[in-house]
Amino acid sequence: MISFREALEAALITAIVLGYLSRTGRKLLSRYVWQGVLLAVSSSLVVGAIIWLSYGAIPRTAQVLFEGMAALLAVAVLTSMILWMATKAVKIKEEVEQRVEAIVSRGAIFGLVSFSFIIVFREGLETVLFLTPPLIADAIPTIAGAVIGMALALALSYAVFVVGRRISIRKFFYFTSILLILLAGGLAGYGLHELIEFYGQAGGNLGWLGSYAYDLAIPESNPFHHKGIIGSTFAVMFGYTIKAEWARVVVHIAYLAIALPLVVLAYRKKSSKELEGK
Repeated sequence: MISFREALEAALITAIVLGYLSRTGRKLLSRYVWQGVLLAVSSSLVVGAIIWLSYGAIPRTAQVLFEGMAALLAVAVLTSMILWMATKAVKIKEEVEQRVEAIVSRGAIFGLVSFSFIIVFREGLETVLFLTPPLIADAIPTIAGAVIGMALALALSYAVFVVGRRISIRKFFYFTSILLILLAGGLAGYGLHELIEFYGQAGGNLGWLGSYAYDLAIPESNPFHHKGIIGSTFAVMFGYTIKAEWARVVVHIAYLAIALPLVVLAYRKKSSKELEGK
């Protein structure tokens, strides 16, 4: 889901840039946009490879800390991105076109390459950060899901900007934002679990916060175990686990209690402004 959303955002903004250049008779400059896009994709893959190789080279105790910190960093980045889209994306087409016009008017070809690079690399970096924890835990399904998500995003972007199919981008981002908040909530809980494990390995004791709030006692061979066929899907999507510490449960619920209302209110406020402007 995250690869789909991030790839779609990058594709949509890139399509806005390409469409504006074509509409204003500057289609020849499109090659510089594609250069920035290719450079950003390559850079994102390099960053992902560096993170993966760095993880494999550190001791197990440090790996636990790395997983926990990476998960919480991904939550912070993802949450800020969701809130930004909810509050600022209503004028994103206008803002992007104004930026491109300013760059082209100055004859700053390097600026056009840099602008398209930043657009795509930002989304690529967010994808790398978010996929790092599940990639470490289960590489093949994570990679497969990421590839499928990106392919679907490119197909949807093509349908919107080339074929001309009409869809409500606003509604799409609203519902995917809700789903991403649910994903981030589970990731926040997972990140804290890893930090609790690291603290325990270091000889620390969190008391009742480190004790289990529940234990479903489901064996690992059961498909509903969080490592099973069914359970692993819910684990990635919503942070499902057969047992969780009190601290993990508290953080998971607290995150959802704060983030979900913020996103809903942001989109409702944006809808009210759109209605007032009509």
